[in-house]
Amino acid sequence: MSVRRLSKSQARQIAVRAQLLDANRPVDFLGMVRHLAMLQLDPVAAIAPSADLVSWTRMGGAYRPEHLVTALEEDRTLYEVRAIIRPTADLPLQIAGMHAWPFSSEDKKSWAAPGPIAHRWIAANASFRKDVLKLLRDKGPLLSRDIPDTSTVPWESTGWTGNRNVTQMLEFLSARGEIATTRRQGRQRVWDLAERVYPLVDDVVPLDEARQIMATRRLASLGISRPNTLGVSGERWIEEVAGERVEVEGTQGEWVIDPETAETTFEGRTAILSPFDRLIHDRVRAQELFDFEYYLEMYKPKDKRRWGYFALPILHHDRLVGKLDATADRKAGVMRVHAIHEDTRFTKAMTTAVRAEIESLAAWIGLGDVIYETH
Repeated sequence: MSVRRLSKSQARQIAVRAQLLDANRPVDFLGMVRHLAMLQLDPVAAIAPSADLVSWTRMGGAYRPEHLVTALEEDRTLYEVRAIIRPTADLPLQIAGMHAWPFSSEDKKSWAAPGPIAHRWIAANASFRKDVLKLLRDKGPLLSRDIPDTSTVPWESTGWTGNRNVTQMLEFLSARGEIATTRRQGRQRVWDLAERVYPLVDDVVPLDEARQIMATRRLASLGISRPNTLGVSGERWIEEVAGERVEVEGTQGEWVIDPETAETTFEGRTAILSPFDRLIHDRVRAQELFDFEYYLEMYKPKDKRRWGYFALPILHHDRLVGKLDATADRKAGVMRVHAIHEDTRFTKAMTTAVRAEIESLAAWIGLGDVIYETH
């Protein structure tokens, strides 16, 4: 059977439509999150927190940050695990995976290397785990600073998590579905027993079936993917899905597309993206389909940065055309645009559209003016 061949433009349009970044903007916040399958939290907010920026990029002024807070902390229609937000309605698909966490290194389909290490560390700190659960049961909800470190074996890491034993235990117990984030106090998570945060779930979907469903949904949210990257995000689990195999001009090997997204018409618009936006999160895919080079430079010395501390990718119709280097100066009440890096030369119409989007973003976060700096 012959494999359908797509142009790069067709492939890009599928990806943009699937991520709800075409002209047909979503109007329902929860429906948007359900389609995207997740929102990623990140503490850096040079302009706005990533989850808010991703939501605004799709919904425009119809989205307000309090929608997210209300859904997480009052209505409980969304929940947070390890800086990932998912619809509470998806808990039946997630619980079996939580109970199986961390995955065994002997499982050929899983390539989550930290699994066995975390498993051994939790086992070695069984009394610490019991102490945390008892304290939350008796006195919760609590901040991490209110939980004493009674570990017997420290968490070893060369990174920032080294010896952060309370934080690691809370993260792992959250991943296992034993505790949950009930709310945030500023940027700090407030923890409680999962049974007091999550609704009772009677219809838990078996793990293999749940992974298949979530991988299929992930394809619907991406539109197009390499077959071997269709794992459920957060698990690094490879799962085959029933999409259409295609080839894309100028790339090697096969891709898989979501048939429903592929058959709809395309009308583009201009959008400013979070560095964690799922359209560009897979940097290899962004390079292959969009010819777009991008990486986050916040950890680089200032003189080594090409695009800026927290440069925001710029989408114009089905092309990623540049990066916005800007910061929100809330004390002065202005957005400062340090540079607009053009990957492709902007036409007058593109410049107008990009500036209109910048000014819309500034107004949305409550800044009165945009200052375009010159060097």
